[in-house]
Amino acid sequence: MTEQDAAAAAPVAGYAPLAGLRAVVTGGASGIGLTTALLLSAQGARVAVFDLAASVEAGVPEPLLGVPVDVSNDEAVRAGVAQAAAELGGIDILVNNAGIGAQGTVEDNPIEEWQRVFDVNVFGMVRVTRAALPYLRQSASAAVVNTCSIAATAGLPARALYSATKGAVLSLTQAMAADHIGERIRFNCVNPGTADTPWVGRLLDSAPDPAAERRALEARQPHGRLVDASEVAAAIAYLAAPTSGSTNGVALAVDGGMQALRLRPAQS
Repeated sequence: MTEQDAAAAAPVAGYAPLAGLRAVVTGGASGIGLTTALLLSAQGARVAVFDLAASVEAGVPEPLLGVPVDVSNDEAVRAGVAQAAAELGGIDILVNNAGIGAQGTVEDNPIEEWQRVFDVNVFGMVRVTRAALPYLRQSASAAVVNTCSIAATAGLPARALYSATKGAVLSLTQAMAADHIGERIRFNCVNPGTADTPWVGRLLDSAPDPAAERRALEARQPHGRLVDASEVAAAIAYLAAPTSGSTNGVALAVDGGMQALRLRPAQS
């Protein structure tokens, strides 16, 4: 976690919009997930973090509750949700953040890889949400926030598989919002641009010229830099809070203007 992420997650005296609420964050042991979990905790929520066993065993900082869960395993998901609900006393907020990346055009990845990435990025979200719904229905402030991507709304080169999963996440979010509005469960998603996360770090490290690749990724975002994990976490916390009770079925872009802005090239 960067110093900026830590500062964003630090408690603000007298500010606890999530006080008394119980949250689950999937993929919460690193990157955007961990930054989000710490921010929700700083804002008063009790938070359980789901991640792969190795990540949880490596250490989830207090006061977060680490629960080893592979979102591609339905039995593990149901057991993890039940454990979190029992230890937290219920579930009010679900952040579906677990996901994996993929590179390539439509013909570059074998079908087995397409199935693997969909199994985590889309079906994992389905598994966790289905298991959490009985607990969310008992909440007076139920909210689900899904981590989507700018890849769902903009055509990015060499991201066919990843973009397909995130397009599914966007559509799924809107459909679930419609299905469960009568139960007072809100569904929204955040669409980060290219964020400074461990996965992007590994992507840069594997490039022939990491510095040039970083400059290219920064340049395609209008504000000229990578998105910080703390900025995505702040958007998730906003959507999860009871004060956002009239925000439903929304895809909130956190991308430095990449989705909406069309700037003229800089004049030399």
